[in-house]
Amino acid sequence: MALSDLLYPDNPKRKQELIHLHQELLDCMSTNFHATNELVGVLNEHLGCTITHIQMRESSTVKENCEIIIQVMSEIQRQVQKIDSDMKEKLEPVLYQKLYDIKEPELEKIAIAQKVFSIILGEATSTAGMVAIKLLGSNLLTLTVSKLISLLAQIGASVLGGISITIIGLGIEMILHAILGAVERNQLLTAVRSYEKHLSEFKAASEKYQRAIHEVTSLVRQQVQ
Repeated sequence: MALSDLLYPDNPKRKQELIHLHQELLDCMSTNFHATNELVGVLNEHLGCTITHIQMRESSTVKENCEIIIQVMSEIQRQVQKIDSDMKEKLEPVLYQKLYDIKEPELEKIAIAQKVFSIILGEATSTAGMVAIKLLGSNLLTLTVSKLISLLAQIGASVLGGISITIIGLGIEMILHAILGAVERNQLLTAVRSYEKHLSEFKAASEKYQRAIHEVTSLVRQQVQ
């Protein structure tokens, strides 16, 4: 047992708690990477986008992995904005307004969007129109992406940012960072509180983000069947 553990008996418990919270954060980030790649696949296949798929880097820090997913989320936002601009440019104002009119039948909106993508891509299926309408008409997706980007930036800038995403690396780094038990104990308490604060908000926003993507991908699968 380390001297600091003898001086501060709660340290081993804190370390285990911190590792558990760290794993929760990584699991949540991993699920977001997967969901993001699903949406990227749909955009690339049906709307002519060329967004690069992403992968978590185990040798990198939390901050670096946050930056990877922020970059592709920002690109998704730009592509959705471009879709909206294309619609506005190529449609008569009355037809463009129909896309955002909640009273208009969704099938009619999809048909309008499909015509635009047929012009842009040369050919487009009804799936392309459906995906475009789902993305444009869903504030949930765009607002959730913005919220998640903000939280990821906060996590990257926090005490968590410089920590390696590997659990073993975390334990060694935290233990060896300070020799004095009082310093280590303060660092552990700070890190645990930071994890708890950020993880609660991050998990809630991530669940909304994943549900929004699932809605889109589920519709695509139904169309293909």
